[in-house]
Amino acid sequence: MKKRNSLVQGIIYLALFVVLIILVKTVDVAAIGPENTEIGLSHINQTVHEVFGINMFWYKLTEVFGILALLVVAIFAVMGLVQLIKRKSIAKVDREILCLGGVYAVTLVTYALFEKVVINYRPIIEEGAEHVEASFPSSHTMLIVTVFATLTFVIGEYVKADKLQGLIRIVSLVIVCLTIVGRLVCGVHWFTDILGGCLISLCFINLFDHFLRKAD
Repeated sequence: MKKRNSLVQGIIYLALFVVLIILVKTVDVAAIGPENTEIGLSHINQTVHEVFGINMFWYKLTEVFGILALLVVAIFAVMGLVQLIKRKSIAKVDREILCLGGVYAVTLVTYALFEKVVINYRPIIEEGAEHVEASFPSSHTMLIVTVFATLTFVIGEYVKADKLQGLIRIVSLVIVCLTIVGRLVCGVHWFTDILGGCLISLCFINLFDHFLRKAD
């Protein structure tokens, strides 16, 4: 039952992500971005952006969280490589690491895809950039939410101390929450970019849970 539910939930979140893309491309589209770039659901997006404005503290904080997420990815990548070398078979690498590798790969592919298939552009031109950049979904939100949420699923296999396990889970969930809030209020994304990042992350997390359980 749990396997089926995780799979179904993952598909539902993917469907909602696709629906959001359709809405952003077709509903209440207006040229409210820099360089006259258009964004759907423009009244909602513009209102949220004007309420929060630009906040560099939250921008820098979420950048740090992004670095931490990449560090987590690197740690598990090294662990997987060491296991592969020692055990001489990818089939003998921990199923948790294989499933993490899969979700990390899908996240990377999704990031690359939406750099090429541009749904909308950022509400600001960032410092050092010559032109406005792709913005949907928020790649920081997608990366950090996916990495730290899936970390909570597997940490019990690699950290045996109950208190440390609990601390890592709490810190991971705090980082997830602060990232969602921070990327919204820092002003470098539209509201729908953050929503898109959350939806696709929830899809990845549920699919990760499904395949991890299936590998048991």
